[in-house]
Amino acid sequence: MNARWTTKGGQRHYGYKNHIKIDRKSKLIKNYAVTSAELHDSQVLEELLEESDSHHELYADSAYSGAPIKEILSELKIRNRIHEKGYRNNPLTEKQILKNRKKSRTRARVEHVFGFMVNSMQGNFIRYIGQERAETVIGLNNLVYNMMRYIQICPT
Repeated sequence: MNARWTTKGGQRHYGYKNHIKIDRKSKLIKNYAVTSAELHDSQVLEELLEESDSHHELYADSAYSGAPIKEILSELKIRNRIHEKGYRNNPLTEKQILKNRKKSRTRARVEHVFGFMVNSMQGNFIRYIGQERAETVIGLNNLVYNMMRYIQICPT
């Protein structure tokens, strides 16, 4: 799979994406997948999930909502904690907004991982051509993140 273009927040980006699954308590990366930038995050979810995730919870933003994702989660017996989505002429209720806010507290922990990578590890910009090289570099970045996080949570 070659690098592709995507648009996020009105800005165009070219390259690859790092999709991660983290442990919500320790913030350690448990699994990851590398795809070209244009691939939607929800298309990689099934690849990241494992049998050992059954009877756990999945926190994700509303981009992961939809029937196919719900079906995958029910098959693996994973509790759905995905943000609820409002639609035109059918906005979220106050109760749904409060539930989403509660879910966001846990979801923010994933954003901390990417924030640490960008701010403390000199960003997530790589200059490599080819999927295999990108996967290697992103995998090494994830490994270094886990080592740095381990130092933070297990001081000597």
